[in-house]
Amino acid sequence: MNASRRGFLKSTSAGAAGLLLGFYLPERSELAAQTAATGTPAKVNAWVRIGTDDSVTLMIHKSEMGQGTVTSLSQLLAEELECDWKKVRTEFPPIDPAFGLQGVFGSQSIRSGWMPLRTAGAQARDLLVRAAADRWAIDKAECHAANGVISNTVNASKLTFGQVAEAASKLTPSANVPLKTPAQYKLIGKSMPRLDTKDKVTGATKFGIDVRVPGMVYAAVARCPVFGGKVVSFDATKAKAIAGVKDAVQISNGVAVIADNTWAAFAGAKALEIKWDEGPNAVFNSGAIRKSFTEQTMQPGASARKVGNGAIGLNTAAKKIDALYEAPFLAHAPMEPLNCVAHVRADGCDVWASTQMQTGIAGLAAQITGLPPNKITIHTQYLGGGFGRRAGTDYAGEALEIAKAIKVPVKVTWSREHDIQNGNYRPASVTRFAGGLDADGWPLVLTANIACPPMGGGGSFGGGRGGGVDSTSVEGIADLRYSIPHMQVDYHSVTGGVPTTYWRAVGYTQNTFFGESFVDELAVAGGKDPVEVRRRLLASTPRLLGVLNLAAEKAGWGKPLPAGHHHGVAVVNNIGSFTAQVAEVSVTAGKLKVHKVVCATDCGQVVNPAIVEQQIRSAIVFGLSAALKGELTIDGGRVQQSNFHQYDVARMDETPAVEVHIVPSTEAPGGMGEAGVPTIAPAICNAIFAATGKRVRRLPISATSLA
Repeated sequence: MNASRRGFLKSTSAGAAGLLLGFYLPERSELAAQTAATGTPAKVNAWVRIGTDDSVTLMIHKSEMGQGTVTSLSQLLAEELECDWKKVRTEFPPIDPAFGLQGVFGSQSIRSGWMPLRTAGAQARDLLVRAAADRWAIDKAECHAANGVISNTVNASKLTFGQVAEAASKLTPSANVPLKTPAQYKLIGKSMPRLDTKDKVTGATKFGIDVRVPGMVYAAVARCPVFGGKVVSFDATKAKAIAGVKDAVQISNGVAVIADNTWAAFAGAKALEIKWDEGPNAVFNSGAIRKSFTEQTMQPGASARKVGNGAIGLNTAAKKIDALYEAPFLAHAPMEPLNCVAHVRADGCDVWASTQMQTGIAGLAAQITGLPPNKITIHTQYLGGGFGRRAGTDYAGEALEIAKAIKVPVKVTWSREHDIQNGNYRPASVTRFAGGLDADGWPLVLTANIACPPMGGGGSFGGGRGGGVDSTSVEGIADLRYSIPHMQVDYHSVTGGVPTTYWRAVGYTQNTFFGESFVDELAVAGGKDPVEVRRRLLASTPRLLGVLNLAAEKAGWGKPLPAGHHHGVAVVNNIGSFTAQVAEVSVTAGKLKVHKVVCATDCGQVVNPAIVEQQIRSAIVFGLSAALKGELTIDGGRVQQSNFHQYDVARMDETPAVEVHIVPSTEAPGGMGEAGVPTIAPAICNAIFAATGKRVRRLPISATSLA
């Protein structure tokens, strides 16, 4: 197809033959009823466009950062629509209240799109069939749609979707169109090739960092090295002496240097002479933060969970153990640096961003510019990684402030050093456990006292458990599925002066390491096999038990391994999915080698098995990097690491063979992007214990824990 995007939009806009379809969603039922009553198009939540060339364009209000959104969501649409898969196209729409919250977080894309997009496809197919039936003057029951063609079962006539699209667009959508049963699926459950692969391979895909607009200038921001610090004064004389530098302006986050190109802007920002008010956070350092968090866990906290009576359970236990677990601050470090282009005018505002949170940026743009929401356009770009960092809006806020000040389009780019030293981070956390066994060596009681800064300001995207408990800071421990008679989880909201936010798999990333490691400790203390203990404790949770059994079977748990090799296991239920991993490791002369990871996952109905496997592999490598190397340290309120030479990631020779097994299921889809992250660290560390007899209770895994 040799048409430009602009040309394609023109060819399928109002006035050209085509179908623009809005569809009804349960959560928007009131709005749908209102729009239906007035006879206006039901522009709610998502859109389908069918052109005269039979192309089908899905307006995806979810961001694509490598997780396969454009392909899997298109499969949902095309499955019910019965269009030609080869003619499916995708676009990211601007902000529209009809779409609801536009953003990607919590592995929600498939979960939130499962019913809406299937409904949209079914309603579109129904309209097209009805339009064809009207043309043939027959009942729609005598028509059949498949592969973009409607067949007349009476006389064998055929019409393509594009031939009836205009007529279909004038019909009123049916409210209750039946959806397919799993037995009827043609695309759902199939490993369809990704729609974005070719453009990414050829370089045609546009990421945020690729955006260029007419009249655009470039900016870099000098930010205070201490979190929360403010500009007292600055001198831009040396910066302006650099070729290409145009100006310097103060904004909320620091001082921005405007230039003809990014490199001149970076050089100008380094040349600025700035006097900072470092503020109260300049006193923080890693040692003091760790000490403060640890001391908090010695006191009762806000109750996050209580089953039975923890104190009575410990007093009556035949054997008791305790342990202190720790995890550090972590950066997201996506490969594409943070960037944003903004153009603020008196009559409107445009923002081009690789973002996970379009709705958030639109709201911030309205706040900064003072413009009404309908004057703000967000142009979503592909993301070169996000992992939760691009759910924030700070980088877009910088671009908006600068653009408002200089009255021309501006592109702000963060360097890797800016990203690591001036970001928002996965919080550090300390958890103190106490546990007890009954007379037969089975777990009787488990208590956990958690000290962790709230992620993103408190609660899962704004919602906490109440009573002073931040949901994301306790998830993975407070929601353990193990049937232990006495369980108690307390929480302390603490601060280390470091800004925190969501990180891929959020609270489960540290808490699953803590909880699954301590359950292993209970198993060993009772003289039990770690898998057998979990089987007993998960008897009432069949889906989690199922993946545990599958992973153990496929890994050969309990069978002889090569000399020096040992197994470790961990399970988790998060984002609507159930996952188990068995890691095979060796420790030789203090050197760890992760040879293989076997993962079993039950994520409900699978849309694209290949993408599920890709996400599991990605999550394992991501979690492996954190387990082996991930750590940010603070001194004087400053992050000490600055780039990958200090904040390293797992290299190719450190990456294990990964075997993925997907449990067939007709349950509603669970999330996948984060499901595989939490279990890799505890599986490895439990295997290290099997190899060395030493417990790893603090990440990242250190040489001393392997000696």
